[in-house]
Amino acid sequence: MSVNVNQVLVRTSNGNEQRLGEYNGQVLLIVNVASHCGFTKQYKGLQALENTYGPKGFKVLGFPCNDFGGQEPGTLSEIQKFCSSTYGASFTLFEKIHAKGKTTEPYTTLNQTEPAGDVQWNFEKFLVSKEGDVINRFKSDVEPDNDELKAAIEKALLD
Repeated sequence: MSVNVNQVLVRTSNGNEQRLGEYNGQVLLIVNVASHCGFTKQYKGLQALENTYGPKGFKVLGFPCNDFGGQEPGTLSEIQKFCSSTYGASFTLFEKIHAKGKTTEPYTTLNQTEPAGDVQWNFEKFLVSKEGDVINRFKSDVEPDNDELKAAIEKALLD
């Protein structure tokens, strides 16, 4: 099933609603993030991806999530401060969401991506085309510097 995120409404860091379609024309990597996880060091790599590919039309969108082992207990301002001071991460963070069970957007929509089902852990990644179509889903253990992930980003930027 093809999944498109253009009509998905999410809440920005200041509580406003925003449609993901506002990012049309850019390739997106949507990631559920957590500050107290074994994968938390990926913040640095995610920022490196945005630094490398951002000028070509790429953005990382982070959605803090406390669904997995209570590994993101902080407020959004605490999370932003931690990401910035610890990992130099400045990519866009949204309000906290639920990625499993009774999900909230964007995960109600993203979890329909094949293989369909709830996100399994923190730092699962969804690659979205310039047109808003989800084109790939990467599990948590796929590091931001993974060759397959980078090749998929590069291909999406050329399409």
